[in-house]
Amino acid sequence: MRPAVPIAQDLVLVGGGHAHVHVLKRFGMRPAAGVRLTLIARDIETPYSGMLPGYVAGLYDVAECHIDLVRLARFAGARLIHAEAMGLDRGARHVLCHPHPPIRYDVVSLDIGSTPRLDDVPGAAEHTVSVKPIARFAERWEALIERARDLAGLRLAIVGGGAGGVELALAAHHRLAGILDTAPEITLVTRDALLPSHNARVRRLFARLFAERGIRAVTETPIARVEPGRLIAADGSAIEFDEALWVTDAAGAPWLAATGLPLDKRGFVVVDENLRSPADDAIFAAGDIATMPAHPREKAGVYAVRHGPPLADNLRRALAGRNLRRAVPQKRALALIGTGDGKAVASRGPFTAYGKSLWWLKEWIDRRWMRRYTELPDMVGGEGLESEHAMRCGGCAAKVPAEVLARVLARLDPAASGKVANDRVTIGLASPDDAALVSFPGAPPLLQTVDFFRAMVDDPYLFGRIAANHALGDIYAMGGTPDTALAIATVPPARPVIVEQDLFHMLKGATEILDAAGAVLVGGHSAEGAELALGFAVTGRTDPGNLLRKGGLRPGDRLVLTKPLGTGVILAAEMRRLAPARSVAAAIAAMQQSAAAASACFVAHGATACTDVTGFGLLGHLGEMLAASGTPELRVGARLDPEEIPALDGALALLATGLTSSLHGANLAALSALAPGEADRDPALAALLIDPQTAGGLLAGVPAERAAACRDELCRLGYRAAEIGVVVERAGERARVWLDPGSARHPEIPAPATVDA
Repeated sequence: MRPAVPIAQDLVLVGGGHAHVHVLKRFGMRPAAGVRLTLIARDIETPYSGMLPGYVAGLYDVAECHIDLVRLARFAGARLIHAEAMGLDRGARHVLCHPHPPIRYDVVSLDIGSTPRLDDVPGAAEHTVSVKPIARFAERWEALIERARDLAGLRLAIVGGGAGGVELALAAHHRLAGILDTAPEITLVTRDALLPSHNARVRRLFARLFAERGIRAVTETPIARVEPGRLIAADGSAIEFDEALWVTDAAGAPWLAATGLPLDKRGFVVVDENLRSPADDAIFAAGDIATMPAHPREKAGVYAVRHGPPLADNLRRALAGRNLRRAVPQKRALALIGTGDGKAVASRGPFTAYGKSLWWLKEWIDRRWMRRYTELPDMVGGEGLESEHAMRCGGCAAKVPAEVLARVLARLDPAASGKVANDRVTIGLASPDDAALVSFPGAPPLLQTVDFFRAMVDDPYLFGRIAANHALGDIYAMGGTPDTALAIATVPPARPVIVEQDLFHMLKGATEILDAAGAVLVGGHSAEGAELALGFAVTGRTDPGNLLRKGGLRPGDRLVLTKPLGTGVILAAEMRRLAPARSVAAAIAAMQQSAAAASACFVAHGATACTDVTGFGLLGHLGEMLAASGTPELRVGARLDPEEIPALDGALALLATGLTSSLHGANLAALSALAPGEADRDPALAALLIDPQTAGGLLAGVPAERAAACRDELCRLGYRAAEIGVVVERAGERARVWLDPGSARHPEIPAPATVDA
C-alpha cells in the first residue's frame, strides 16, 4: 500500500515468528501514520510449530500448517524483504542481511526463533537433520518419506528427549508404520530423563506409549559424536541409523554475539518486562529468541504466541514516544502433546490427562490460531480494499496499451519526422524494433532503448534488479551487447535518510545487474513522485552480421521461448493477496534471470528473428514478428502447441478464476490473431497468451535443423526453454496463429485452413 503521508519512521521486523505474525495482523488492521513496516524473512512461508508433529504424522499437509508471509505482509501494508538477517549495526541502525543491502530502522524487533546447537557434537551438522528451522525440515521430511518407500526397513534415530522429541518420535512412527511393509525401528536418545520438565505421571505415560509402539528410549546417554549412519555415545556405545533427527536444546543465532546486546548463556537476547533490550531502546525481541531473566520460561510455542499482543502494543508505543506496558508471561501453561494417532496428553504442573478429546482440543486451538493469520478480513484500516485505481499493476503490466501507442505514433508521422536523421537512423520509429540502431560517420552502429515503470514489488533493491534486467532485454533481443545506462528514478516523499536508502537500494540492485552484463551506469535523473518507479536508457553494440530483428521468420522455423509465462497474473494476484508465496517467489526469480546467455545461444544457432516477450504478451509480440516477417508474395503465420507453452506454477490456476492484470483488457485485441473459436476452447490458456510479462523471456525463430540443439543448450544454461510451435505459410492480409496440439512435435502436419474476415 502507498503511504498516505510521508514516511517518517521505519519499523523493521526481523523474522516471521509467531509473535511477528500477530504484529503484522495488528498493524494491517490499524496502520500507524508515517510508519513504514518492513518484514525481513528468510522463509516466505512460516510454519506453526504447534502443528509440526501433526504434519509429520500425516494429519496435516504443508499448506495447513504454514502461514503465507507474502499475503500477510500485503495485508499489513509491509515491505517483505526475502533475505536472511546476519547482524545489527546499532550505530547506523541497520539490519545486515544476506544477500541484500542493509535495512535501516528506527525501531527493530527480533523474532527469529532458535538455532540448533549442532556444533557442540562433532559430525551432527553433517550427518543428521535438524528440526529447526522448521521450514527446511519439512523438505527433508518429505524426502525421507520417499526414501523410506524404497527401503526394506527404516532405522530412525531421534536425538532429544523433551516434548518436541517425544512428540516427533510418536508422530514419525505413526506415519512410517502406515507406509512401510515392516515396522520402523525408532530410537530416541537423550542426555537426560524423558520429558524432564514434566511431572512423573506424564513421563510414565509416555514410557508406556513408547513400549506399546516398539519405540526404544535411551536415556541419560549424551551423544559424543556422529558418524555416517552411527550415533556414538559418551560411553562408547553406538546406535545405527538410516536417518537421524536432531531435536535437542537450541541456542540463539551466532551473529547475535557480535551485536553487543546482552545475551544469556545460551545466546538468547535478554529483554526487560516490556520485551525491550535493556541496552538499546530501539531493539525489541520476542518468541524463542528472547529471554526475560526475571521471569524465566521454557522455549515453547505457547509463550511465543502470547508475546504477540504486548509486542504489537509496545512497538506502537515506542514509535509514538509513549510509555511501554509490562509483558510478563504466565508462570505455567497447558501443554498438549500429541501422540501421533489422534490422541494427546495434557500436562500442566501436577495435572495429567490423556485421550482423543484432548487432541480435538489441541487441533481446535491450533486451527483457530492459524485462521487468524490465513483468513484475513477484506477491510484494511476501515477503508476497504484498495481502490481499483490503487490496484493498477506495476512493471510491464503498466504499459500504455499497444493500440493507443500505435495511434499516437501514427499521428506523429515517424517517417516524416525522421527525414532529417535518415542517414543516421538505420532502425527507428519508421521501422520499429526492440531497440533503435543509430550510426555515426567513422563509428560502429549503436543500439538504443529505454524502459521505465512503477514498482511491482515493495523491495527497492529487488525492484532495481528487475528493472535493470528488463531494460537490458531489448538489447539482448537484437543480439547486442549493452555498454552504458542512464537511470530515471522516482521515490515517494519521506525523511531524507529514508529517501537516501530507497534510492541507494534501487540503484544498488540495478548496478549489480548492469555490472554482470558489462554495462556501466553513467548518470541519470531522480525526482520525488507518488510511487517508487525506475527505468533505464541503455546503449549497446551489435556485432556485424549478428543483428537480430523482429522480422525474418521463415516457414518451417521453430519458435523457441526461453522463460515460462505468467508474471503478470501472479503479480496482479499478489496485490490482491490471492497468489501463493511460492508462485510469487518463482515469478520474482524468473524476472531476475538474465537474457544474455539466451541471446548468445540464439545467435550461435542462427536464429532468423527474435524479440523479448514483455507487456503485450506472447501473442502480441509474436504478432509483431509475423507482421514484420515474410514478403508481399510470402506471408507467414504460426502454429502454437498449447501443450508445450510453459507457464509459471500457479499462473493458469489464477487465470482460470478470471483474475488478470490491469493490461489484460487492452491486450485482448491480440486474440483476434487466433483462428475463430480457439480462444474459447481454453480461456485460461488464451489469457496466458496475452498475459503481460516483466523481464520476460526471448522468443526466437530457429531453423528447424538446429532448433532441438538450441533448446537443449538453453536448458543446460538454466532456462525453462521450450519449443512452442512452428512458422507456416498463410493466406490473407492478417497475421494468423493457430493453437494446434502436437504441432511442436509434428510440425510437418499442415495447419488448418482458414479464411480471413
